[in-house]
Amino acid sequence: MDSPDPDGLLAEQLLRLTRRLQRIQSRQLEPAGITPAQFRLLRIVAQYDRAPRMADLAQRLDVVPRAVTTLVDGLEASGRVRRVPDPDSRRVVRVEITEEGTATLRSLRNGRRAAAEEILAPLTADQRDVLGGLLTALVDGMPERRC
Repeated sequence: MDSPDPDGLLAEQLLRLTRRLQRIQSRQLEPAGITPAQFRLLRIVAQYDRAPRMADLAQRLDVVPRAVTTLVDGLEASGRVRRVPDPDSRRVVRVEITEEGTATLRSLRNGRRAAAEEILAPLTADQRDVLGGLLTALVDGMPERRC
């Protein structure tokens, strides 16, 4: 009989937790009529001081520009972002978050905190601190990502 594979078990546990997080996120995003990719784009747009160019967003998301166009189309149709001309170049389009987008983002962030609390509920404060340190070590050890 094979001996237990601790790394395999750990990987399976991480995958199960990831799927649980995705289910919770989908449950929260569905009533808002927003996809996880749109939520990510909305978060990124909100981080900029000046409305980002579509090309900036594609780079940050690590996707082709056409994918950003599709995401922006959906968010614009729902009133969460708007395209604005670049004052320095007529060929450049920028994307800015609207008040509706900011309200959606605030609501969804509150939902994420509630989801995290649901998942972390079985842990003590000390266990949460340890988990936070371990996750930081894992994230910091990953190759550099734009988002």
